Amino acid sequence: MTIGILGGGQLGYMLGLAGYPLGLRFRFLDPSPEAPVGRIAQRVTADFDDEAALEKFASGLELITYEFENVPVAATRFLAQRVSVFPPPAALEVAQDRLKEKALFRKLGIATTEFAPVHNLKSLDTAVTSIGLPAVLKTSRFGYDGKGQWTLRTAADVEKLKSEIPDALIKAQSMNGTQASHDSAPFILERFISFTRELSILGVRARNGDIVFYPLVQNRHHGGILRLSIAPAPSLAPALQREAEDIARRLLTELDYAGVLAIEFFEHQGRLVANEMAPRVHNSGHWTIEGAVTSQFENHLRAVLDLPLGSTKVYGFAAMLNLIGETPASAEVLAIPGAHLHLYGKSPRPGRKLGHITLWTSSFEQLSESLRALPQFFHQPSFCLDESYAPASHSRQEFRSA
Repeated sequence: MTIGILGGGQLGYMLGLAGYPLGLRFRFLDPSPEAPVGRIAQRVTADFDDEAALEKFASGLELITYEFENVPVAATRFLAQRVSVFPPPAALEVAQDRLKEKALFRKLGIATTEFAPVHNLKSLDTAVTSIGLPAVLKTSRFGYDGKGQWTLRTAADVEKLKSEIPDALIKAQSMNGTQASHDSAPFILERFISFTRELSILGVRARNGDIVFYPLVQNRHHGGILRLSIAPAPSLAPALQREAEDIARRLLTELDYAGVLAIEFFEHQGRLVANEMAPRVHNSGHWTIEGAVTSQFENHLRAVLDLPLGSTKVYGFAAMLNLIGETPASAEVLAIPGAHLHLYGKSPRPGRKLGHITLWTSSFEQLSESLRALPQFFHQPSFCLDESYAPASHSRQEFRSA
C-alpha cells in the first residue's frame, strides 16, 4: 500500500518513519530537490500547481495526505477527484485563511480574541479604532513562524507601518482578490491578549468517527518560532483538558475530519482562547515519538487509513526542544540521560528548523532538573529555558500576538 504525501519536509519525513513499521510505502511531492524525504522515499520534484505532475503523482496511490497547510487547496481538490485526500480539502481551506478560521471558531462557540479584516490602509485605521491597541496585523494567508506579522503598540507604530508596507498591502490584496467582504481580506488585525501561558492540543479523528486526544502541552515561542514544549502541561487542571477536548471535538466533527488536528490556545483567566489550528501533525507533538504509547505520526496514518487509533497514554513527562539555525554536537546531546536526538538533514541557516531533542523522565521534578542540567549550548535566549517550564511561571503576565 502506497500513501502519497504533499510536502517533503521534516513532518513528512517523520510520517514516513512511523509508517514503515506498518508495512506502508510512501511517495512525496515537493517543489524542492533538497526536501529531507529524499533520503527515505520516492520523491516527485514538481510545483503543487503542475496538474500533469499531480496526475502522475496520484497514479497507484491508496490515498493522499499532506504535511503542511500551505499546499494549494486547488491541488488537493484536483487530486481528490482521483484518489481520497485526508484531511479533507475543506479543512485545509479554512486553516489557510485566518479570517475564515476565526469565523469558524465563532460559529462553533469557540472563544477568540477580537479581530477585524483589513482590506487597505484606510480600513487599517478603522480596524485600529475598533480593536484598539496594542494589536498585531497579520497576513490572512501564508504566514508562519512569525512571518507576515507586525506588532502595533502605539499610534506611531501604525503610522510607521502605513509608510512601510503599502506595496505589500496592494500585492496581498491582488493575490486574494478584490472582493471586500468580512471573510475575504489580505490582512487581519487581532487584539493582544494578556495571558498566562500558551497551550496546544492534538486531536485525532479516524474516518469512522472515533476520536482520541493527547494531553494539553505547554509551549514557549521566541521570535515567532516554537522553541520548547512541555508534555503534559504542568499544573494541568482536568477542567482545562476537558475544555480543550470539547473544542477540538467540535472542530473535528464539523469538518468531518480524518487525521491529526492541532489547536493552539492562550490560557486567559483560567479559560482557553483559541489562536489557530493546523490540519496536520504538529511541531508541539514531536514529543509523542518517545513520550506516548502511539506517536502523533502513527496515529495520523492510522486515522486516514481508517485503522484502529492507538493509545495516547503518556509515559511520564517530556520536553521537546527545537534546534533552530544550528545544532549541537550529537555526542553532547546523547550524553544526557533520557535524551533523544532527531536531525532532519537540512543545511543550516538562521531561523531554520534543523532538528529537535526530546527529554523523557518519570516525574516533572526530574524533567526540571534535566532541563537545568542541559549543556551551555541550550542555555541561550533562543531556547527560552528560563522559568518557561516551571509551574510558577503561570502567574506571569505578558503580551504576545493572538
